[in-house]
Amino acid sequence: MPSADTARVTNDTAEHCRRILNAALRLRLSDLVSESPLQPLHRLSERTGNRVLIKREDLQVVNSFKLRGAYAKLLGLDDRQRQSGVICASAGNHAQGVAMAAAHLKVQSTVVMPEITPEIKIAAVRKLGAEVLIHGADFDSCCDYALRLAERSGRCFVHPYDDWDVIAGQATVALEMLSQSDRPLDYLFVPVGGGGLAAGIGAVAKTVWPDCRIVGVEARESASLTAAIARGRPVSLKTVGSFADGVAVRRVGDLTFPICQDVLHATVVVDTDEICAAVQDIYEDTRAIAEPAGALAVAGLKRFCADNALHGFEAAAVLTGANVNFARLRHIAERAALGEDQEALLGVTIPERPGSFLQFCETIGARSITEFNYRYHHAHQARVFVGIDLKQGQREKAQVIERLTRAGYPVQDLSGNEVAKLHIRYMVGGANAVNDERLFRFEFPERAAALLRFLGVMRSQWNISLFHYRNHGSDFGRVLMGVQVPERERMAFLRFLNRTGYAYREERDNPAYALFLAHGKADSAETI
Repeated sequence: MPSADTARVTNDTAEHCRRILNAALRLRLSDLVSESPLQPLHRLSERTGNRVLIKREDLQVVNSFKLRGAYAKLLGLDDRQRQSGVICASAGNHAQGVAMAAAHLKVQSTVVMPEITPEIKIAAVRKLGAEVLIHGADFDSCCDYALRLAERSGRCFVHPYDDWDVIAGQATVALEMLSQSDRPLDYLFVPVGGGGLAAGIGAVAKTVWPDCRIVGVEARESASLTAAIARGRPVSLKTVGSFADGVAVRRVGDLTFPICQDVLHATVVVDTDEICAAVQDIYEDTRAIAEPAGALAVAGLKRFCADNALHGFEAAAVLTGANVNFARLRHIAERAALGEDQEALLGVTIPERPGSFLQFCETIGARSITEFNYRYHHAHQARVFVGIDLKQGQREKAQVIERLTRAGYPVQDLSGNEVAKLHIRYMVGGANAVNDERLFRFEFPERAAALLRFLGVMRSQWNISLFHYRNHGSDFGRVLMGVQVPERERMAFLRFLNRTGYAYREERDNPAYALFLAHGKADSAETI
Protein backbone atom coordinates (compact mmCIF):
# COMPACT_ATOMS: atom_id res chain seq x y z
CA MET A 1 0.00 0.00 0.00
CA PRO A 2 1.65 3.30 -1.02
CA SER A 3 1.99 6.13 1.46
CA ALA A 4 -0.05 9.30 1.03
CA ASP A 5 2.94 11.12 -0.49
CA THR A 6 3.61 8.26 -2.90
CA ALA A 7 -0.07 8.14 -3.91
CA ARG A 8 -0.05 11.90 -4.54
CA VAL A 9 3.06 11.64 -6.71
CA THR A 10 1.56 8.70 -8.59
CA ASN A 11 -1.66 10.62 -9.26
CA ASP A 12 0.28 13.68 -10.39
CA THR A 13 2.36 11.53 -12.72
CA ALA A 14 -0.75 9.90 -14.19
CA GLU A 15 -2.08 13.37 -14.97
CA HIS A 16 1.23 14.38 -16.51
CA CYS A 17 1.22 11.23 -18.64
CA ARG A 18 -2.27 12.02 -19.97
CA ARG A 19 -1.18 15.57 -20.68
CA ILE A 20 1.89 14.42 -22.60
CA LEU A 21 -0.06 11.79 -24.55
CA ASN A 22 -2.78 14.25 -25.57
CA ALA A 23 -0.21 16.88 -26.57
CA ALA A 24 1.73 14.32 -28.63
CA LEU A 25 -1.45 13.20 -30.39
CA ARG A 26 -2.20 16.78 -31.41
CA LEU A 27 1.25 17.39 -32.88
CA ARG A 28 1.70 17.41 -36.66
CA LEU A 29 5.42 17.07 -37.32
CA SER A 30 5.43 15.11 -40.57
CA ASP A 31 6.40 18.06 -42.80
CA LEU A 32 9.85 18.00 -41.14
CA VAL A 33 10.12 14.86 -39.00
CA SER A 34 10.22 11.42 -40.65
CA GLU A 35 8.50 8.34 -39.30
CA SER A 36 11.57 6.28 -38.51
CA PRO A 37 11.39 2.50 -39.00
CA LEU A 38 11.11 -0.05 -36.19
CA GLN A 39 13.61 -2.62 -37.39
CA PRO A 40 14.39 -6.13 -36.10
CA LEU A 41 17.97 -6.93 -35.10
CA HIS A 42 18.22 -10.56 -36.20
CA ARG A 43 21.74 -11.31 -34.95
CA LEU A 44 21.19 -9.72 -31.57
CA SER A 45 17.81 -11.46 -31.27
CA GLU A 46 19.50 -14.81 -31.81
CA ARG A 47 22.26 -14.03 -29.31
CA THR A 48 19.96 -12.81 -26.53
CA GLY A 49 17.12 -15.27 -27.08
CA ASN A 50 14.60 -12.43 -27.37
CA ARG A 51 12.99 -10.68 -30.34
CA VAL A 52 14.93 -7.40 -30.41
CA LEU A 53 13.68 -4.36 -32.34
CA ILE A 54 15.35 -1.00 -32.80
CA LYS A 55 13.74 2.38 -33.45
CA ARG A 56 15.92 4.11 -36.07
CA GLU A 57 15.93 7.76 -34.96
CA ASP A 58 19.39 8.05 -36.51
CA LEU A 59 17.57 8.32 -39.86
CA GLN A 60 16.07 11.73 -39.08
CA VAL A 61 17.37 14.53 -41.31
CA VAL A 62 19.68 15.73 -38.50
CA ASN A 63 20.49 12.11 -37.55
CA SER A 64 18.88 12.42 -34.13
CA PHE A 65 15.51 12.34 -32.34
CA LYS A 66 16.19 15.84 -30.95
CA LEU A 67 14.49 17.38 -33.98
CA ARG A 68 11.10 16.18 -32.65
CA GLY A 69 11.21 18.09 -29.37
CA ALA A 70 12.74 21.21 -30.90
CA TYR A 71 10.12 21.36 -33.66
CA ALA A 72 7.28 20.72 -31.21
CA LYS A 73 8.48 23.62 -29.04
CA LEU A 74 8.76 26.04 -31.95
CA LEU A 75 5.32 25.05 -33.30
CA GLY A 76 3.84 26.08 -29.96
CA LEU A 77 5.26 29.63 -30.06
CA ASP A 78 2.92 32.56 -30.72
CA ASP A 79 3.61 35.17 -33.42
CA ARG A 80 5.40 37.54 -31.04
CA GLN A 81 7.72 34.79 -29.80
CA ARG A 82 8.52 33.70 -33.34
CA GLN A 83 9.35 37.26 -34.34
CA SER A 84 11.68 37.63 -31.34
CA GLY A 85 13.57 34.47 -32.21
CA VAL A 86 14.78 31.53 -30.14
CA ILE A 87 17.95 30.61 -28.31
CA CYS A 88 19.31 27.32 -26.99
CA ALA A 89 22.45 25.84 -25.45
CA SER A 90 23.90 22.63 -26.82
CA ALA A 91 27.10 20.97 -27.99
CA GLY A 92 25.47 18.76 -30.58
CA ASN A 93 22.16 17.17 -31.53
CA HIS A 94 19.78 19.58 -29.78
CA ALA A 95 21.57 22.48 -31.47
CA GLN A 96 21.03 20.97 -34.90
CA GLY A 97 17.40 20.19 -34.11
CA VAL A 98 16.65 23.77 -33.02
CA ALA A 99 18.55 25.25 -35.97
CA MET A 100 16.70 23.10 -38.52
CA ALA A 101 13.27 23.64 -36.97
CA ALA A 102 13.87 27.39 -36.82
CA ALA A 103 15.01 27.51 -40.45
CA HIS A 104 11.93 25.54 -41.49
CA LEU A 105 9.61 27.99 -39.72
CA LYS A 106 11.69 31.05 -40.74
CA VAL A 107 12.48 31.90 -37.12
CA GLN A 108 15.82 33.46 -36.18
CA SER A 109 17.86 31.14 -33.96
CA THR A 110 20.95 31.53 -31.80
CA VAL A 111 22.83 28.53 -30.48
CA VAL A 112 25.31 28.88 -27.61
CA MET A 113 27.93 26.12 -27.70
CA PRO A 114 30.68 25.41 -25.14
CA GLU A 115 34.35 25.76 -26.00
CA ILE A 116 34.80 21.97 -26.08
CA THR A 117 32.49 21.64 -29.11
CA PRO A 118 34.29 20.10 -32.10
CA GLU A 119 34.50 22.33 -35.17
CA ILE A 120 32.55 19.80 -37.26
CA LYS A 121 29.46 20.31 -35.04
CA ILE A 122 29.82 24.09 -35.04
CA ALA A 123 30.01 24.06 -38.84
CA ALA A 124 26.92 21.81 -39.08
CA VAL A 125 24.82 24.21 -36.96
CA ARG A 126 25.98 27.27 -38.90
CA LYS A 127 25.16 25.52 -42.16
CA LEU A 128 21.55 25.20 -40.95
CA GLY A 129 21.36 28.98 -40.65
CA ALA A 130 21.75 29.52 -36.90
CA GLU A 131 23.94 32.15 -35.28
CA VAL A 132 26.56 30.34 -33.18
CA LEU A 133 28.07 31.83 -30.02
CA ILE A 134 30.94 30.03 -28.27
CA HIS A 135 30.91 30.49 -24.51
CA GLY A 136 31.99 28.56 -21.42
CA ALA A 137 34.26 25.62 -20.73
CA ASP A 138 31.38 23.15 -20.32
CA PHE A 139 27.65 22.74 -20.97
CA ASP A 140 26.55 24.12 -17.59
CA SER A 141 28.33 27.47 -17.99
CA CYS A 142 27.20 27.58 -21.63
CA CYS A 143 23.57 26.98 -20.61
CA ASP A 144 23.68 29.61 -17.85
CA TYR A 145 24.94 32.17 -20.36
CA ALA A 146 22.22 31.25 -22.89
CA LEU A 147 19.51 31.65 -20.22
CA ARG A 148 20.81 35.10 -19.26
CA LEU A 149 21.00 36.08 -22.92
CA ALA A 150 17.43 34.91 -23.52
CA GLU A 151 16.17 36.91 -20.54
CA ARG A 152 17.94 40.09 -21.66
CA SER A 153 16.90 39.80 -25.30
CA GLY A 154 13.34 38.57 -24.79
CA ARG A 155 13.95 35.51 -26.94
CA CYS A 156 12.42 32.13 -26.09
CA PHE A 157 14.84 29.64 -24.57
CA VAL A 158 14.41 26.13 -25.99
CA HIS A 159 15.44 23.72 -23.24
CA PRO A 160 16.91 20.41 -24.42
CA TYR A 161 14.71 18.28 -22.13
CA ASP A 162 12.99 20.03 -19.19
CA ASP A 163 10.05 21.53 -21.10
CA TRP A 164 6.51 20.15 -21.59
CA ASP A 165 6.42 20.86 -25.34
CA VAL A 166 9.84 19.29 -25.87
CA ILE A 167 8.78 16.21 -23.87
CA ALA A 168 5.60 15.90 -25.96
CA GLY A 169 7.67 16.09 -29.14
CA GLN A 170 9.91 13.26 -27.96
CA ALA A 171 6.79 11.27 -27.00
CA THR A 172 5.90 10.98 -30.69
CA VAL A 173 8.63 8.31 -30.91
CA ALA A 174 6.40 6.07 -28.78
CA LEU A 175 3.28 6.90 -30.79
CA GLU A 176 5.00 5.65 -33.93
CA MET A 177 6.20 2.50 -32.18
CA LEU A 178 2.63 1.73 -31.08
CA SER A 179 1.43 1.75 -34.68
CA GLN A 180 4.50 -0.07 -36.04
CA SER A 181 4.66 -3.01 -33.64
CA ASP A 182 2.49 -6.00 -34.48
CA ARG A 183 2.20 -6.94 -30.79
CA PRO A 184 2.65 -5.17 -27.42
CA LEU A 185 6.23 -4.85 -26.23
CA ASP A 186 7.32 -6.62 -23.08
CA TYR A 187 10.31 -4.31 -22.58
CA LEU A 188 11.23 -0.91 -23.96
CA PHE A 189 14.76 0.45 -23.41
CA VAL A 190 15.32 4.20 -23.55
CA PRO A 191 18.56 6.18 -23.04
CA VAL A 192 18.53 8.80 -20.30
CA GLY A 193 20.44 12.06 -20.18
CA GLY A 194 18.20 14.84 -18.88
CA GLY A 195 15.17 12.54 -19.11
CA GLY A 196 13.10 14.22 -21.83
CA LEU A 197 12.97 11.22 -24.14
CA ALA A 198 12.43 8.75 -21.29
CA ALA A 199 9.63 10.85 -19.80
CA GLY A 200 7.91 11.32 -23.17
CA ILE A 201 8.16 7.70 -24.29
CA GLY A 202 7.38 6.43 -20.80
CA ALA A 203 4.25 8.58 -20.48
CA VAL A 204 2.80 7.29 -23.77
CA ALA A 205 3.87 3.66 -23.52
CA LYS A 206 2.77 3.27 -19.90
CA THR A 207 -0.64 4.79 -20.66
CA VAL A 208 -1.35 2.73 -23.78
CA TRP A 209 0.63 -0.43 -22.90
CA PRO A 210 0.40 -0.60 -19.07
CA ASP A 211 2.10 -4.01 -18.98
CA CYS A 212 5.14 -2.81 -20.91
CA ARG A 213 8.22 -2.51 -18.68
CA ILE A 214 10.18 0.61 -19.57
CA VAL A 215 13.86 0.56 -18.66
CA GLY A 216 16.02 3.68 -18.55
CA VAL A 217 19.66 3.25 -19.55
CA GLU A 218 22.45 5.55 -18.36
CA ALA A 219 26.17 5.81 -18.98
CA ARG A 220 28.15 5.02 -15.83
CA GLU A 221 30.03 8.32 -16.04
CA SER A 222 26.82 10.42 -16.13
CA ALA A 223 24.15 8.47 -14.24
CA SER A 224 22.20 11.48 -12.93
CA LEU A 225 18.81 9.70 -12.85
CA THR A 226 20.16 6.79 -10.81
CA ALA A 227 21.66 9.29 -8.35
CA ALA A 228 18.37 11.18 -8.17
CA ILE A 229 16.35 8.01 -7.50
CA ALA A 230 18.74 7.13 -4.67
CA ARG A 231 18.24 10.57 -3.07
CA GLY A 232 14.56 10.95 -3.94
CA ARG A 233 15.14 14.20 -5.83
CA PRO A 234 17.35 15.57 -8.63
CA VAL A 235 20.95 16.08 -7.54
CA SER A 236 23.95 17.49 -9.38
CA LEU A 237 26.80 15.09 -10.12
CA LYS A 238 30.25 16.41 -9.22
CA THR A 239 31.64 15.33 -12.58
CA VAL A 240 30.33 13.80 -15.78
CA GLY A 241 32.25 11.86 -18.42
CA SER A 242 32.40 12.87 -22.03
CA PHE A 243 32.43 9.63 -24.01
CA ALA A 244 28.65 9.37 -24.43
CA ASP A 245 28.41 13.14 -24.83
CA GLY A 246 24.77 13.07 -25.93
CA VAL A 247 23.71 12.03 -22.41
CA ALA A 248 26.47 13.80 -20.45
CA VAL A 249 24.04 15.68 -18.18
CA ARG A 250 25.04 16.67 -14.66
CA ARG A 251 21.47 16.86 -13.30
CA VAL A 252 18.27 15.16 -14.48
CA GLY A 253 15.36 17.52 -15.19
CA ASP A 254 12.95 18.77 -12.53
CA LEU A 255 9.95 18.05 -14.79
CA THR A 256 11.26 14.77 -16.13
CA PHE A 257 12.46 13.21 -12.86
CA PRO A 258 9.10 12.45 -11.14
CA ILE A 259 7.72 11.01 -14.38
CA CYS A 260 10.78 8.81 -14.95
CA GLN A 261 10.76 7.76 -11.30
CA ASP A 262 7.16 6.52 -11.56
CA VAL A 263 6.94 5.08 -15.07
CA LEU A 264 10.31 3.34 -15.37
CA HIS A 265 10.41 -0.30 -14.34
CA ALA A 266 14.16 -0.11 -13.71
CA THR A 267 17.35 1.73 -14.61
CA VAL A 268 20.50 0.13 -15.99
CA VAL A 269 23.98 1.64 -15.92
CA VAL A 270 26.52 0.58 -18.57
CA ASP A 271 30.19 1.38 -19.04
CA THR A 272 32.19 2.62 -22.01
CA ASP A 273 33.17 -0.85 -23.20
CA GLU A 274 29.55 -2.03 -23.21
CA ILE A 275 28.51 1.05 -25.20
CA CYS A 276 31.25 0.39 -27.77
CA ALA A 277 30.13 -3.24 -28.06
CA ALA A 278 26.57 -2.02 -28.70
CA VAL A 279 27.83 0.25 -31.51
CA GLN A 280 29.34 -2.87 -33.06
CA ASP A 281 26.13 -4.88 -32.57
CA ILE A 282 24.08 -2.21 -34.34
CA TYR A 283 26.56 -2.04 -37.20
CA GLU A 284 26.61 -5.81 -37.69
CA ASP A 285 22.80 -5.93 -37.90
CA THR A 286 22.05 -2.72 -39.80
CA ARG A 287 25.36 -1.37 -41.21
CA ALA A 288 24.50 1.88 -39.39
CA ILE A 289 27.14 3.53 -37.20
CA ALA A 290 25.58 4.88 -34.01
CA GLU A 291 27.11 7.56 -31.84
CA PRO A 292 27.93 6.34 -28.31
CA ALA A 293 24.83 7.91 -26.73
CA GLY A 294 22.76 6.59 -29.63
CA ALA A 295 23.78 3.01 -28.83
CA LEU A 296 23.14 3.36 -25.10
CA ALA A 297 19.71 1.69 -25.10
CA VAL A 298 21.03 -1.39 -26.94
CA ALA A 299 23.87 -1.68 -24.41
CA GLY A 300 21.32 -1.53 -21.60
CA LEU A 301 19.09 -4.10 -23.29
CA LYS A 302 21.99 -6.55 -23.48
CA ARG A 303 23.02 -5.95 -19.87
CA PHE A 304 19.42 -6.26 -18.57
CA CYS A 305 18.74 -9.47 -20.53
CA ALA A 306 21.97 -11.03 -19.24
CA ASP A 307 21.44 -9.98 -15.62
CA ASN A 308 17.82 -11.18 -15.55
CA ALA A 309 18.18 -14.26 -17.81
CA LEU A 310 15.43 -13.00 -20.13
CA HIS A 311 14.37 -15.31 -22.97
CA GLY A 312 11.42 -15.25 -25.35
CA PHE A 313 10.38 -11.64 -24.81
CA GLU A 314 9.57 -8.80 -27.21
CA ALA A 315 12.08 -6.02 -26.51
CA ALA A 316 12.77 -2.73 -28.30
CA ALA A 317 15.49 -0.10 -27.96
CA VAL A 318 15.70 3.44 -29.35
CA LEU A 319 18.73 4.26 -31.48
CA THR A 320 18.77 7.97 -30.78
CA GLY A 321 21.55 9.36 -32.96
CA ALA A 322 24.40 8.85 -35.40
CA ASN A 323 26.44 12.05 -35.12
CA VAL A 324 29.82 10.50 -34.41
CA ASN A 325 33.23 11.84 -35.36
CA PHE A 326 35.02 9.48 -37.74
CA ALA A 327 38.24 9.74 -35.71
CA ARG A 328 36.44 8.28 -32.69
CA LEU A 329 35.64 5.02 -34.48
CA ARG A 330 39.14 3.67 -33.88
CA HIS A 331 38.68 4.03 -30.13
CA ILE A 332 35.19 2.50 -30.29
CA ALA A 333 36.48 -0.51 -32.25
CA GLU A 334 39.31 -1.07 -29.76
CA ARG A 335 36.97 -1.01 -26.77
CA ALA A 336 34.15 -3.01 -28.38
CA ALA A 337 36.06 -6.28 -28.13
CA LEU A 338 36.51 -5.74 -24.38
CA GLY A 339 32.87 -4.77 -23.95
CA GLU A 340 31.76 -7.92 -25.74
CA ASP A 341 34.19 -10.07 -23.70
CA GLN A 342 35.95 -10.95 -26.95
CA GLU A 343 39.38 -9.91 -25.65
CA ALA A 344 41.24 -10.31 -22.39
CA LEU A 345 44.11 -8.03 -21.35
CA LEU A 346 46.53 -9.70 -18.95
CA GLY A 347 49.73 -8.65 -17.23
CA VAL A 348 51.94 -11.69 -16.72
CA THR A 349 55.38 -12.20 -15.13
CA ILE A 350 57.51 -14.79 -16.93
CA PRO A 351 61.03 -16.12 -16.23
CA GLU A 352 63.86 -14.33 -18.03
CA ARG A 353 65.51 -17.34 -19.65
CA PRO A 354 65.83 -18.91 -23.11
CA GLY A 355 62.62 -20.55 -24.29
CA SER A 356 60.34 -18.76 -21.81
CA PHE A 357 58.32 -17.01 -24.56
CA LEU A 358 57.61 -20.31 -26.28
CA GLN A 359 56.66 -21.99 -23.02
CA PHE A 360 54.33 -19.09 -22.15
CA CYS A 361 52.57 -19.26 -25.54
CA GLU A 362 52.23 -23.04 -25.27
CA THR A 363 50.52 -22.56 -21.91
CA ILE A 364 48.03 -20.13 -23.43
CA GLY A 365 47.28 -22.77 -26.07
CA ALA A 366 45.77 -22.47 -29.55
CA ARG A 367 44.26 -19.03 -29.06
CA SER A 368 44.78 -15.91 -31.16
CA ILE A 369 46.99 -13.27 -29.57
CA THR A 370 45.70 -9.76 -30.26
CA GLU A 371 48.60 -7.94 -28.62
CA PHE A 372 51.95 -8.89 -27.15
CA ASN A 373 54.22 -6.36 -25.41
CA TYR A 374 57.38 -7.57 -23.69
CA ARG A 375 59.82 -5.65 -21.52
CA TYR A 376 62.95 -6.90 -19.75
CA HIS A 377 62.48 -6.39 -16.01
CA HIS A 378 65.64 -7.74 -14.39
CA ALA A 379 67.98 -10.70 -14.73
CA HIS A 380 65.40 -13.24 -13.59
CA GLN A 381 62.05 -11.85 -14.74
CA ALA A 382 60.25 -10.25 -17.68
CA ARG A 383 56.84 -8.62 -17.87
CA VAL A 384 54.35 -9.33 -20.66
CA PHE A 385 51.26 -7.27 -21.54
CA VAL A 386 49.18 -9.67 -23.64
CA GLY A 387 45.82 -9.44 -25.37
CA ILE A 388 44.02 -12.74 -25.99
CA ASP A 389 41.12 -13.27 -28.39
CA LEU A 390 38.15 -14.94 -26.64
CA LYS A 391 35.42 -17.04 -28.22
CA GLN A 392 33.53 -17.88 -25.01
CA GLY A 393 33.79 -14.63 -23.06
CA GLN A 394 34.31 -14.52 -19.30
CA ARG A 395 34.31 -18.29 -18.93
CA GLU A 396 37.19 -18.68 -21.36
CA LYS A 397 39.12 -15.82 -19.75
CA ALA A 398 38.82 -17.52 -16.36
CA GLN A 399 40.11 -20.75 -17.91
CA VAL A 400 43.15 -18.96 -19.39
CA ILE A 401 43.98 -17.26 -16.08
CA GLU A 402 43.60 -20.53 -14.18
CA ARG A 403 45.82 -22.34 -16.69
CA LEU A 404 48.56 -19.70 -16.43
CA THR A 405 48.35 -19.64 -12.63
CA ARG A 406 48.64 -23.44 -12.43
CA ALA A 407 51.74 -23.21 -14.61
CA GLY A 408 53.32 -20.87 -12.07
CA TYR A 409 52.83 -17.53 -13.83
CA PRO A 410 51.73 -14.56 -11.66
CA VAL A 411 48.76 -13.06 -13.57
CA GLN A 412 46.90 -9.76 -13.26
CA ASP A 413 43.62 -9.33 -15.16
CA LEU A 414 43.75 -5.81 -16.66
CA SER A 415 40.66 -6.09 -18.89
CA GLY A 416 38.70 -3.62 -16.76
CA ASN A 417 41.60 -1.31 -15.88
CA GLU A 418 41.14 2.13 -17.46
CA VAL A 419 44.81 3.08 -17.15
CA ALA A 420 45.80 -0.16 -18.87
CA LYS A 421 43.26 0.26 -21.68
CA LEU A 422 43.82 3.95 -22.33
CA HIS A 423 47.56 4.24 -21.76
CA ILE A 424 49.68 1.29 -20.60
CA ARG A 425 49.01 -0.92 -23.63
CA TYR A 426 50.56 1.79 -25.82
CA MET A 427 53.59 2.55 -23.68
CA VAL A 428 54.89 -0.64 -22.03
CA GLY A 429 58.52 0.23 -21.43
CA GLY A 430 59.74 -1.09 -18.12
CA ALA A 431 60.14 0.40 -14.67
CA ASN A 432 61.49 3.91 -14.12
CA ALA A 433 64.65 4.77 -12.27
CA VAL A 434 63.11 7.03 -9.63
CA ASN A 435 61.42 6.12 -6.36
CA ASP A 436 59.38 9.28 -5.69
CA GLU A 437 57.15 9.17 -8.78
CA ARG A 438 53.42 9.76 -8.40
CA LEU A 439 51.02 8.87 -11.17
CA PHE A 440 48.00 10.96 -12.23
CA ARG A 441 45.29 10.77 -14.87
CA PHE A 442 43.92 14.00 -16.35
CA GLU A 443 41.09 15.03 -18.67
CA PHE A 444 40.91 18.34 -20.51
CA PRO A 445 38.74 19.78 -23.30
CA GLU A 446 40.13 18.70 -26.67
CA ARG A 447 40.55 21.78 -28.85
CA ALA A 448 43.28 23.60 -30.74
CA ALA A 449 46.49 23.89 -28.67
CA ALA A 450 44.82 22.10 -25.74
CA LEU A 451 47.86 19.93 -25.05
CA LEU A 452 50.18 22.94 -25.21
CA ARG A 453 47.93 24.83 -22.79
CA PHE A 454 47.85 21.83 -20.44
CA LEU A 455 51.64 21.61 -20.37
CA GLY A 456 51.90 25.34 -19.76
CA VAL A 457 49.59 25.14 -16.76
CA MET A 458 51.49 22.12 -15.43
CA ARG A 459 54.82 23.99 -15.39
CA SER A 460 56.04 23.82 -11.79
CA GLN A 461 58.97 23.08 -9.53
CA TRP A 462 58.28 19.34 -9.79
CA ASN A 463 59.84 17.22 -12.52
CA ILE A 464 57.61 15.29 -14.98
CA SER A 465 59.01 11.75 -15.17
CA LEU A 466 56.35 10.08 -17.34
CA PHE A 467 53.92 11.44 -19.91
CA HIS A 468 51.45 9.77 -22.28
CA TYR A 469 48.77 11.47 -24.35
CA ARG A 470 46.64 9.93 -27.06
CA ASN A 471 43.92 11.61 -29.10
CA HIS A 472 40.87 9.32 -29.17
CA GLY A 473 38.79 11.53 -31.45
CA SER A 474 36.56 12.58 -28.53
CA ASP A 475 35.77 15.95 -26.98
CA PHE A 476 38.24 15.38 -24.15
CA GLY A 477 41.97 14.62 -24.20
CA ARG A 478 43.35 12.11 -21.73
CA VAL A 479 46.82 12.26 -20.21
CA LEU A 480 48.76 9.91 -17.95
CA MET A 481 51.52 11.79 -16.15
CA GLY A 482 54.15 10.80 -13.62
CA VAL A 483 55.68 13.52 -11.44
CA GLN A 484 58.57 13.26 -8.98
CA VAL A 485 57.14 14.44 -5.67
CA PRO A 486 58.88 13.67 -2.36
CA GLU A 487 56.48 12.56 0.36
CA ARG A 488 57.06 15.74 2.40
CA GLU A 489 55.86 17.81 -0.60
CA ARG A 490 52.78 15.71 -1.46
CA MET A 491 50.19 18.09 0.02
CA ALA A 492 51.82 21.11 -1.61
CA PHE A 493 51.70 19.36 -4.97
CA LEU A 494 48.03 18.40 -4.55
CA ARG A 495 47.22 22.04 -3.75
CA PHE A 496 49.02 23.01 -6.95
CA LEU A 497 46.94 20.49 -8.96
CA ASN A 498 43.69 21.77 -7.48
CA ARG A 499 44.61 25.30 -8.54
CA THR A 500 45.11 24.23 -12.17
CA GLY A 501 41.38 23.54 -12.62
CA TYR A 502 41.98 20.25 -14.43
CA ALA A 503 40.10 17.11 -13.37
CA TYR A 504 42.55 14.49 -12.14
CA ARG A 505 42.79 11.16 -10.39
CA GLU A 506 45.83 9.71 -8.62
CA GLU A 507 46.76 6.19 -9.74
CA ARG A 508 49.71 5.37 -7.46
CA ASP A 509 48.30 1.93 -6.56
CA ASN A 510 47.09 0.94 -10.03
CA PRO A 511 48.20 -2.68 -10.72
CA ALA A 512 48.97 -2.00 -14.40
CA TYR A 513 51.38 0.76 -13.36
CA ALA A 514 52.89 -1.51 -10.72
CA LEU A 515 53.52 -4.29 -13.23
CA PHE A 516 55.02 -2.31 -16.09
CA LEU A 517 56.15 1.18 -15.15
CA ALA A 518 56.68 1.69 -11.42
CA HIS A 519 60.00 1.65 -9.61
CA GLY A 520 60.19 -0.74 -6.68
CA LYS A 521 56.54 -1.86 -6.94
CA ALA A 522 56.86 -4.46 -9.64
CA ASP A 523 58.16 -7.21 -7.37
CA SER A 524 55.15 -6.86 -5.09
CA ALA A 525 52.86 -7.45 -8.06
CA GLU A 526 54.17 -10.97 -8.58
CA THR A 527 51.87 -12.42 -5.96
CA ILE A 528 48.76 -10.49 -6.96
